[in-house]
Amino acid sequence: MEAKSGQDEYSQVKQDLQQLRDDLAKLTRAVTEEQKGNISSLRDEIRRESQAAFDQVRQKGNEAVDRAKNAGDKAIHDVERKIEERPLLSVIIMFLIGVLVGKLLDR
Repeated sequence: MEAKSGQDEYSQVKQDLQQLRDDLAKLTRAVTEEQKGNISSLRDEIRRESQAAFDQVRQKGNEAVDRAKNAGDKAIHDVERKIEERPLLSVIIMFLIGVLVGKLLDR
């Protein structure tokens, strides 16, 4: 009878170990799936934040280009206005600049 009891206990321990293995496998799968979900949501969050940062940088870059273009247009307009105000002086200044550049290039 004692042999039968030992055999039953051995079978019970064997079943308990198998149940523990199954539970551990289920737990591992559950943790893995949860971590995959966390990684996926983290990846999506990083993607959204990087896109927002990129859009902000692009907007600031466009604003800087617009300011530079406006400043260039204003400078051209100012030069045109000065030339219209004093055409003879402008021609003389351009002639002198041309002579100066010519002398520098001869060297």
